[in-house]
Amino acid sequence: MRALGPQSRPLLLARALRLEYLTVGWNIVEGLVAIAAAGVSGSVALLGFGVDSFVESASGSVMIWRLLGERHADEGDEERMERLERRAQKLVAGSLALLAVYIAWDSITSILAGDRPQPSLVGIVLAVVSLAVMWWLAREKRRVGVALGSRAMTADAFQTDACFWLSLFLLVGIGANALMGWWWADPLAALGMTLFIGREALEAWQGEEDG
Repeated sequence: MRALGPQSRPLLLARALRLEYLTVGWNIVEGLVAIAAAGVSGSVALLGFGVDSFVESASGSVMIWRLLGERHADEGDEERMERLERRAQKLVAGSLALLAVYIAWDSITSILAGDRPQPSLVGIVLAVVSLAVMWWLAREKRRVGVALGSRAMTADAFQTDACFWLSLFLLVGIGANALMGWWWADPLAALGMTLFIGREALEAWQGEEDG
């Protein structure tokens, strides 16, 4: 990973905040579109993806709170910032864990019920666009998180990574349903998402930085 050039901490905090504001705004729109498309098509993968978008928005909001807390903290208040850092990190990890449980439950019940989702062109386009946006956001968050020495920021980058992989799972699942009529690929793709999300939740909780 290419290192950031020398920048003052206030400038890094401002860039981190811009990334989080973009995360929240994008994911609110993405979540609304995905859930609306899921309502039309009956896609579990799209529904899970839409819920993840709102979890990502919540994660971004936690990070905005954490970053604003540092911006307004008194200089040298390291103990307070460490407490804020740990709390933000745990909240990010907890949101990931809750999402994994929800998607697993919804996927299994849909497979057992034999629910057959309809193809969704909107979902396919959304997945393709999200792949590009999430890849860029995750990379930039990780770079800024490393430069700031923020475990919470790098944990949030993990969550954005999860959203990238969710986009890929979504594209495979709804694409297979649209092209080959494999209805089960949709909930199976959603179920596959939970394994990745669960691992990311554990890493975020333990505070492991991306290598």
